[in-house]
Amino acid sequence: MAIQDLPAPMTGTVKELLVSLGDQVSVGDELVIIESMKMEIPVESPVSGTIVEFVVEPPGKVEEGDLLLRLEV
Repeated sequence: MAIQDLPAPMTGTVKELLVSLGDQVSVGDELVIIESMKMEIPVESPVSGTIVEFVVEPPGKVEEGDLLLRLEV
């Protein structure tokens, strides 16, 4: 199996994790909510796989491109 990194699409604050370690996710599932400029933006899974690591947890600050989590695909 391979590991897929999920980067932050924008600068902001990780407001909420919508999944847990070990969860199976599909393409398009919402995984994380990032708050940026008073807007809540859902981050969707680009692949189907299993959540294996959270790199940033609420209320962590992220810059665009920072690693949010890793999936095993």
